[in-house]
Amino acid sequence: MNTQIVVVAKEPMPGSVKTRLCPPCTPEQAALLAEAALTDTLAVAGATPAGRRVLLLHGDYRPPPGWDVVAQRGEGLGVRLANGFADTAAVGLATLLIGMDTPQVTADLLGEVADGLSSADAVLCAAEDGGWWALALRDARAAVVLQWVPMSQPDTGKLTFEALTSQGLRVHWGPVIRDVDTADDLSKVAALCPGGGFAAAVSALGMG
Repeated sequence: MNTQIVVVAKEPMPGSVKTRLCPPCTPEQAALLAEAALTDTLAVAGATPAGRRVLLLHGDYRPPPGWDVVAQRGEGLGVRLANGFADTAAVGLATLLIGMDTPQVTADLLGEVADGLSSADAVLCAAEDGGWWALALRDARAAVVLQWVPMSQPDTGKLTFEALTSQGLRVHWGPVIRDVDTADDLSKVAALCPGGGFAAAVSALGMG
């Protein structure tokens, strides 16, 4: 199935991104780590076969060539995600939405998630903390339920699965990986992508 990749991101501005890393990070260091993670994520998504690539953005950031930029809208993450699916929907394309907090993703991993839509209406990829890091949908309209799902909770993944299946969708679970939320995640995620800019930034800040 032809799929577009949508990366959800915040402008890497000190004081507004990765605030849960502070302390031990300063706001400036947290922003540097966020920018490195976003850069790595966009590079991998850019190397993954896709019918279209979209940066769903809060704030200001210039992606590499070949990316469309769509502004986030709404209050609260669930609402912004639901609106993001609707605002980026394209005829003939399924949507694979990922965040900027998993710089260890690979093109093969994203391809595996997208391929899951061959036998499902949705593929939901849990994060180790109970949330989720990716959601692929055949029909972007199904994302409307995200606006009512509590986000950033230990049971967000479970609640998202239940909200999707309540619409009668066939939902498959995809690969589980760790995202970067706290300082404890930094070295563990960096070790999974040693050649990338995120790992270099973690090492340069002495947090590897």
